[in-house]
Amino acid sequence: MYAQVYRARLASGASLRISAFFATSRKYSTATDSPAPRKSKLWKSADEAIQDVKSGDVLLCGGFGAAGIPDTLLGALAKRKDTVRDLTAVSNNAGSADSGLGKLLNTDQLSKVVASYPGGNKKFESLFLEGGISLELVPQGTLAERIRAHAAGIPAFFTPTGASTAVEEGSIPQRYNKGGLANGIAIPGISKEAREFNGRRYLMETAIAGDVAFIRAWKVDESGNFAQIISFVPHRYASQNFSTVMAKNAKLTIVEAEKIVPVGSISPNAIHLPGIYVDRIVPAESEKFIEIVTLAQDPSADESALSPEKAAAQAQRRYIASRAAKEIKDGYYVNLGIGMPTLVPEFLDKGIRVWLQSENGILGMGPYPTKKQLDADLINAGKETVTLVPGASVFDSSESFAMIRGGHVDVAILGAMEVSQAGDIANFMIPGKMLKGIGGAMDLVSNPDKTKVIAVMEHTAKGGRHKILKQCALPLTGARTVSTIVTELAVFDVDRVAGELTLIDLAKGVTVEEVRAKTGCDFKVRSHLGTW
Repeated sequence: MYAQVYRARLASGASLRISAFFATSRKYSTATDSPAPRKSKLWKSADEAIQDVKSGDVLLCGGFGAAGIPDTLLGALAKRKDTVRDLTAVSNNAGSADSGLGKLLNTDQLSKVVASYPGGNKKFESLFLEGGISLELVPQGTLAERIRAHAAGIPAFFTPTGASTAVEEGSIPQRYNKGGLANGIAIPGISKEAREFNGRRYLMETAIAGDVAFIRAWKVDESGNFAQIISFVPHRYASQNFSTVMAKNAKLTIVEAEKIVPVGSISPNAIHLPGIYVDRIVPAESEKFIEIVTLAQDPSADESALSPEKAAAQAQRRYIASRAAKEIKDGYYVNLGIGMPTLVPEFLDKGIRVWLQSENGILGMGPYPTKKQLDADLINAGKETVTLVPGASVFDSSESFAMIRGGHVDVAILGAMEVSQAGDIANFMIPGKMLKGIGGAMDLVSNPDKTKVIAVMEHTAKGGRHKILKQCALPLTGARTVSTIVTELAVFDVDRVAGELTLIDLAKGVTVEEVRAKTGCDFKVRSHLGTW
């Protein structure tokens, strides 16, 4: 394109400048009918495609629960158990019995796991607690961002997640001596550098660099033998999770694809991952499965089949959830933790409409599905099957936690093992005894000035042990983060600045004296107590 300037004079004598622009064709422009490059990214089999994976590599494994797990590639790598060992695996979960990282645990090919919620795999949990494997436990949002950072050429960043907790202190051991905690710590945790910005505490987290990434995709474009562009299409719901950032990160990215379609079949608007990030593609051969099938309750179902103990426990959980629901206002964006918090939507007041956010990549989560609606790629953070409401959107884990850390979620409702009078919360581990994982909890409580955190919990533990305390005894999920505590006995407002509790509601038939006897710290009492 070039411009030509003309000058003219009006009848009035004023000078007028006119610019004209002309478009020309370029001699060396790319022709619109040029064929795709001839270099093929399609490999005949997973066995061939993974031949360059070597002992000591850092392996990024996409997926969340059973959604988006690259089991074809993992199965091929498990066959090389005698030649490929001492791998460091990076994944949200530690897999299950014979899926995900479970395949490599079964063949003893892993020496370390970097994960957010590994305790769902009983074999891994037992191995770690007995000193048989190393673990770097990372908050879920931080894990996604550490992977994304390396992909973007960023060596480190600061995040509020984990500040003033065991993550900052480095007090979560990476490995116990053989025999477990009683025999000491073999590899201590990793402490973090902390700084304050605008009055808030942040931790420096370093990027994670992968040697190899195993990814499962729904659909790829191909041109002859050339897979040009890989796409995680929105129709596959929550299977995006960590896959996008992991595919961008590694030196060698290998994808197993469920469908390979002609080039141009996928709209450019639907492509989540350009082919520049992908090195090899193989057909996906492993069948999908659903880890936790949760169906909509049949209105005609008979609950009398439950034992008296289970029926009482269920009624108590529902009672707590019914009070927590009163904290939700119309139009709120709400994140529900796993377990008891998922009961809250059942008790929303008539006319209250909310957007439920799930940290594995859903905004607009709906109720549990019928059998006809079941989809292996549509699960919540607890890996239960769910549906979507009209207007819902799906995205990857990095996007999800940007919403969370940025304070765009109005309310987060979490279960808790302990809560202190200052609003500290502990809900992810019992050192040396139980390890489930941090999951997204630390991220969810990382911005309490913008996201109200509600803890729902039984008032006491088994044997009457206090769970609401002056100070938490267990490792913290977040410091001074909880604003409201709801139990089967009472509701407390938390003054996070002064470090004080105020009793605002009593359950029916409960007295202030009973609450005092079952609470491990002092509290104020509002002049006009409510009830529910």
